[in-house]
Amino acid sequence: MHEGRVVRRRLGFGGTLAATLFFCASLTPTLLPRPWVMQGAMGGVTGIIGYAVGASAGAAGRALIGYGLPERGRVLAWRVLIAVCATLAGVTLWYSLGWQGDLRALMGMTRQITWFPPAILALSVALFALFLLLARSVRLGGRKLITWLDRFVPVPIAQATGIVIVTAVVGVLANDVLFSGFVNAVNDASSVANGTTDPGVRRPGSVKVSGGAGSLVGWDALGREGRNFTGSAIATPRLRAFSGKRPAEPIRVYVGLQAAPTPAAQAALAVRELERTGAFARPVLAVLGTTGTGWVDEQIADSLEYMYNGDSAMVALQYSYLPSWVSFLVDRGKAARAGAALFDAVRARWERLPPGERPLLVLSGESLGSFELEGAFRDLPDLVSRADGALFVGPPDANPIWRAVTAGREPDSPVWRPVYEQGRTVRFGQYPDDLSWPPGPWERPRVVYLQNASDPVVWWSTDLIYAKPEWLTAPRGPDVNPQMNWFPLVTFWQVLGDMSVALNVPAGHGHVYGANVVEGWAAIAAPDGWSAADTARLHALVSARSSP
Repeated sequence: MHEGRVVRRRLGFGGTLAATLFFCASLTPTLLPRPWVMQGAMGGVTGIIGYAVGASAGAAGRALIGYGLPERGRVLAWRVLIAVCATLAGVTLWYSLGWQGDLRALMGMTRQITWFPPAILALSVALFALFLLLARSVRLGGRKLITWLDRFVPVPIAQATGIVIVTAVVGVLANDVLFSGFVNAVNDASSVANGTTDPGVRRPGSVKVSGGAGSLVGWDALGREGRNFTGSAIATPRLRAFSGKRPAEPIRVYVGLQAAPTPAAQAALAVRELERTGAFARPVLAVLGTTGTGWVDEQIADSLEYMYNGDSAMVALQYSYLPSWVSFLVDRGKAARAGAALFDAVRARWERLPPGERPLLVLSGESLGSFELEGAFRDLPDLVSRADGALFVGPPDANPIWRAVTAGREPDSPVWRPVYEQGRTVRFGQYPDDLSWPPGPWERPRVVYLQNASDPVVWWSTDLIYAKPEWLTAPRGPDVNPQMNWFPLVTFWQVLGDMSVALNVPAGHGHVYGANVVEGWAAIAAPDGWSAADTARLHALVSARSSP
């Protein structure tokens, strides 16, 4: 049988054209460089979406217009279509290598990459075929169900009932079986990982950290990330080497999921740990947000300890075992409740101190950790009235205060570097000098958002499905590829894919912020006598320690 006839019998004309266009669109550059395997998977996903769009449009057109072509016309149309699709796919695959190289060069990375266009195409086609097989199996089952229902009820009722039943079954299978099963499997694996300890991390002997001597929270109850956090408090010799002065022992308090049954109980235990360690007598007390597994950004914690020569206190708690991206989907409400419980409990104890003896009460969190802490406040005025400063790093689009501030920015400021109320309270930065803009008064308490223009965690949202984002309008951010375009449906999946490689780029790009947190802390909570030269020295130190 002729090859073109086989294709025509297996695929629809409109679906094939749209699938090819979606596949080609998926090859265009986005926010971050990606490996060829990811590109192959992206091509398969976007291809099947395009096929569904094209097939639906074709079916609607035939139903409304009733158009058709004679056999010879259909053969010719298919030959032209196959030639056009093959040419488009080949040309786009050829250009994709250059696009990826340009994107890497924009971020200071080598242009030399492994990129296999034939393998990308093969993987995309294989995934497309698998998805199409599943879709057609569902369609076949639906048709058989409708045929069976035709025996008992009129055809319109049978069709409507069949569609409802198939949709419900697919929905239950996808959500309650596949997705829930996946989440449960990830949760089980993560809970096992939570009981492990990273190589080189040992139980501290200090009485100033949770899990150490005299701690109210057992070492085993901290969880993996809690042990990493308390077990890596900066040693006093390193503090002395930086400051040239006698340091204090840093205070790090952490409460894991296993230590207490509810967020409120965890928060109460955290306050007792703060009291035990003498945290409320320190000049600064930082409430830190965690990501899904309980991770705390090492640069955020280390920078504050160096800045205060160890005379600081920090507290955090764990609210989930799940990786951050899974937790973002299923545990966001839990994260917000945990953040509110912790901050409210700490502030209630802080308020019992005489006003002149209270430490600076500051906040910091990265990614989902920033969302966790924003959940403790109604809005920006509430935040600045109850805290002495906040440093939020790589905030996701779901952050309510971030969204409100960004939406209310001054009209002439870009969405990737917004200016809100002339910068009197909130400022945004990607590079250290950004926080000096705008050149007006910056009142205290201060709020700093560090966000890279190329960070997909900041910009990914469901709006990308149907609307071109403001961050792709001129002027674009300094590291946003000028060749990037928005495509309906496709860009949503591209940026979602970017999130999985957001840590594979140099600091100052993607979701990597590195030592830039130093300037953030210096802006909101610098100790007396701290200078710009001190900030530069600390930035260099943290940058060197965080480099691979």
